[in-house]
Amino acid sequence: MGDFLNNKIESEKAILIGVIDQSQGMTEEIVNEYLDELDFLALTAGAETVKRFTQKLQHSHPKTFVGTGKLEEISAYLESNPEISLVIFDDELSPSQLRNIERELKCKILDRTNLILDIFASRAQTANAKTQVELAQYQYLLPRLTRLWTHLERQRGGIGMRGPGETQIETDRRIILEKIAKLKEDLKKIDKQKTVQRKNRDKMVRVALVGYTNVGKSTLMNVLSKSDVFAENKLFATLDTTVRKVVIQNVPFLLADTVGFIRKLPHHLVESFKSTLDEVREADIILHVVDISHPNFEDHINVVNETMAEIDKKEKPRFLVFNKIDAFSYVKKDEDDLTPKLRENYSLDELKKMWIAKGDTPCLFISAKEKDNIEEFREQVYNVIRDIHSARFPYNNFLYHDYSSLGEEE
Repeated sequence: MGDFLNNKIESEKAILIGVIDQSQGMTEEIVNEYLDELDFLALTAGAETVKRFTQKLQHSHPKTFVGTGKLEEISAYLESNPEISLVIFDDELSPSQLRNIERELKCKILDRTNLILDIFASRAQTANAKTQVELAQYQYLLPRLTRLWTHLERQRGGIGMRGPGETQIETDRRIILEKIAKLKEDLKKIDKQKTVQRKNRDKMVRVALVGYTNVGKSTLMNVLSKSDVFAENKLFATLDTTVRKVVIQNVPFLLADTVGFIRKLPHHLVESFKSTLDEVREADIILHVVDISHPNFEDHINVVNETMAEIDKKEKPRFLVFNKIDAFSYVKKDEDDLTPKLRENYSLDELKKMWIAKGDTPCLFISAKEKDNIEEFREQVYNVIRDIHSARFPYNNFLYHDYSSLGEEE
């Protein structure tokens, strides 16, 4: 794709904007947490956050997202800090809001959706991921043609491609719609190929790693499969589903590492990545990985559970795998402090007891990085895999079966 879609952000100075929407029950604490995540997204994309603005409103402003007074305050700040070239909003802006804000602030405006799409575009490696991201970008940009698109007719050869009286925007819209249709056809072909590949793997039990982005799924996969899947401390390090054959105590299974979830994941991306998430739907066992060192890990669990409910309706064995116990820390309350305990006042042992006591889903507490409790983790997962394998193939002596022909897949 051309530069007009990638919008690469390299060492740009940015400010972040969030609204405390009282109609949605938002609080300042929640919005600050969302902005922390937006800050991490900006860092992942290559931008440095230098300032945040928040405003408490009953509803976000239909024309400018924030109130006119707040917009004037932001504009004044930008004028006094000319090195700032980027303003990022923590919600998806409508095309009219985008135009109005850009007219007032006179700099590049991104919303959360556009920022995530930019990160996905820079992370996509395979043809499948690139096609999915490109489709999501076009679908996002289609209603914003009046702002972004010029001279797209050049990609169609120009002469003879415009109808009588057809405007530039109408031409651009028709070109984009044709591109979207072609990308959807390309995804159908890729999905058929993936379906054939999955059928070739039907002999083996399948396990899927799911979780919020940056919880350590890829690191855990590297430990279990003794492979070298790309992992780093940034959001969406993994976009393409990676599948590896793993053997525990002579029982083979396939382990899939999937794209991480996030709050307010753009609808276009969820739709585009449905074929990638087929690995989740078709898995026999779900390993829901959680970063227990994150102060809001319980919210992350809820986000993943809500997304999973949309993707996969089937009842299947699940584990809650609390990762990064090596990075866990808490603030111990003084004995004479009579205020209620907050989340950050609970020790790791207390949290373990609380989650294990819930009893809905088996809980495991590990550090994939330091390999703490990995053997206990292997044993518990093995027991479930063995039972599924034995039930599926009661006459199959898996101890001596040759699975080498199944290989590995990226």
